Amino acid sequence: MTKASDLFVECLEREGCEYVFGVPGEENLDFLESLRTSKIKLILTRHEQGAGFMAATYGRHTGRTGVCLATLGPGATNFVTAAAYAQLGGMPILMITGQKPIKKSKQGRFQILDVVDMMRPITKYTHQLASADNIPSRVREAYRLAEEEKPGATHLEFPEDVADEQTDSRPLTPSLARRPSAEEKAVRAAVKKIEAAKAPILVIGQGANRKMTGRMLLQLVEKTGIPFVTTQLGKGVIDETHPRFVGCAALSAGDFVHRAIEAADLIVNIGHDVIEKPPFFMKNGGTEVVHVSTRSAEVDPVYFPQVEVIGDIANAIWQIKEDIVPSAGWNFDAMLAAHKAEAEHTASLDGDARFPIFPPYLVREIRKAMPGDGIICLDNGVYKIWFARNYPARQANTVLLDNALATMGAGLPSAMASAMVYPDRKVMAVCGDGGFMMNSQEMETAVRLKLNLTVLILNDSSYGMIRWKQANMGFADWGLTYGNPDFVKYAEAYGAHGHRVESAEGLPGLLTQCLSTEGVHLVDCPVDYADNDRILNREVKELSKAL
Repeated sequence: MTKASDLFVECLEREGCEYVFGVPGEENLDFLESLRTSKIKLILTRHEQGAGFMAATYGRHTGRTGVCLATLGPGATNFVTAAAYAQLGGMPILMITGQKPIKKSKQGRFQILDVVDMMRPITKYTHQLASADNIPSRVREAYRLAEEEKPGATHLEFPEDVADEQTDSRPLTPSLARRPSAEEKAVRAAVKKIEAAKAPILVIGQGANRKMTGRMLLQLVEKTGIPFVTTQLGKGVIDETHPRFVGCAALSAGDFVHRAIEAADLIVNIGHDVIEKPPFFMKNGGTEVVHVSTRSAEVDPVYFPQVEVIGDIANAIWQIKEDIVPSAGWNFDAMLAAHKAEAEHTASLDGDARFPIFPPYLVREIRKAMPGDGIICLDNGVYKIWFARNYPARQANTVLLDNALATMGAGLPSAMASAMVYPDRKVMAVCGDGGFMMNSQEMETAVRLKLNLTVLILNDSSYGMIRWKQANMGFADWGLTYGNPDFVKYAEAYGAHGHRVESAEGLPGLLTQCLSTEGVHLVDCPVDYADNDRILNREVKELSKAL
């Protein structure tokens, strides 16, 4: 016979679990003791939200389920944002929460919520473990669903009386599963559409952000020369220094990349996910679309593809690549001209070494400082638009931004998990001051884990994205500014290295110093967003209209 909590941990080990991120409570103590004698490492965080963000980022990088732990009640409710972050963003996680005894309880309703019901709308699977005998099958099912396309969040509630039960059940071995291949006739229909087009374009979305898919897409682009754009969650699937890259859809409309898409007479939409703002809108009788994804299209008034290729995306792209014959009649001049105009516009801005730091200059200097495989993890703020547009990603999952839930507070925990998964790569969190302070307590976790990490805080003493929107809509500048601590002293209080940018000219050297020195480095970087409206809302759109 085996204790239920021991069995649960054995099931996690069988699934290949390396870490459990979390904040344990009284109801988790049996599980915690079982974890203590296992091969799995407990990563104790300072907030459940940070644990969830770290688990989700682990899942994004590895494709394997990240695991996080919390107690009942407030511990479980603190997982809600992280659950939504993983669910919308396609990141596999398993959340484990405790619960009071469910068979005999003398504590009334103290701290008790229906957590399973709470998790239902924001997870792929949620279940209360009511018997130790069911642990192997429920853990296996939670893992299977977390990793199955589209990956996402799962949840198991583990009551403390069940954790103390005895059982003769044993862990289940994960099954070998492969996604089905796309149907040959659908592939052929797509190939005919592409060959017959005059100016096809590839749009690479969240669902295509997988290792093998990137390889196949690169081979397709190399064989055909068809230009490609990305959504924000598709950044880096193909190296964005490639001559056929024509931009990332960062603004909602009117950017240079939208002119490139409008120049196409056929869009091959790969890995489309409705959680991202659409990079284009379809019109009846307008540009046709080929939909390539693991799932059929969700049809709405602005998205109704003419051909759907459903199955494993990498395999579908391989089939298209093998079958297609490049056409001598294809003309990509307008698309490439749009990208050239964007590059020229960016070059006209990114040398502006004003202080506080101008966003295009900041993006340029970080790109120069980071190696090709270096990872930047963006929190949520207006700077995200500048990085999406102006920062060429060299590899998949090297620009981690959240264009799904778009939550603040994820930048630092995401960077911490990245540094754990890739200890030999340079990792930088880029956070607004508002987003950083939402989970800044995890600085202690980063120092305790002895991570090598640079945390760049863009300091404008306000919720800058909303302040920008406020100005755009003609409202008075009110209600969105605040004070900040001395970030250098704040970092040092945690045992990290604190730095402050004193001039634009000093930024490159400081970035190099932090990235080349071990430990956790925090950089307080004053930033100037005064020209956001002029450039992004007016100048970009006026210049792109002229194409």
